[in-house]
Amino acid sequence: MIVQLTGTLIEALPTHVVLDVGGVGYELGVSSSTAAALPQVGSAGVTVLTRLIVREDAMDLYGFATREERALFDKLVAISGVGPKLALSVLSTFSPAQLATVVATADINRMAQVPGVGKRKGQRLLVELEGVFAKDAQLRSLVGAEQPSLQAAVATPAASVASEATDALLSMGFSPQEAELALEGHEEAGAVTIEKALAYALRRLGGGA
Repeated sequence: MIVQLTGTLIEALPTHVVLDVGGVGYELGVSSSTAAALPQVGSAGVTVLTRLIVREDAMDLYGFATREERALFDKLVAISGVGPKLALSVLSTFSPAQLATVVATADINRMAQVPGVGKRKGQRLLVELEGVFAKDAQLRSLVGAEQPSLQAAVATPAASVASEATDALLSMGFSPQEAELALEGHEEAGAVTIEKALAYALRRLGGGA
């Protein structure tokens, strides 16, 4: 596994960079944030953290300016339906700290602004990433001190939980009947917060795909 490269930066665009390492040019897909953080083209001794994605028809390298960005890339591409291109689109829209805040506040409007996401996929990403940030201490620290609110129950009346979860499902394109059936039994299953009820419903709907 190639996890880091150091060399001379010979090309830098918002979507990719080329690093000359010992006479070999490596092209790395990057977020616009990483591209902006790199020094001027021609600079030597430039270190870029990397991740190699192996597919049946290709081996692609991706570069990152920080460990946090690489860690988020790993978590994003692990989500069903999210490939490297969409992961970089998310990381080009938000810094790791900004993404942590978007997830912590369940800000669907900001998440939907990511090119290629939209509200339906954005809601599913928020649900998936809420669990990621709750379980990963390194990522959780991006929103300051440890945030139990990311996974702790919120004191919200059961009726309000069902109502808000239903509204979220409707905004994602599901019918009222689908939303009602998907939420059936959520309280008994322990899904007593809006986030957990929505995750419960999406699992029953097949991940909201």
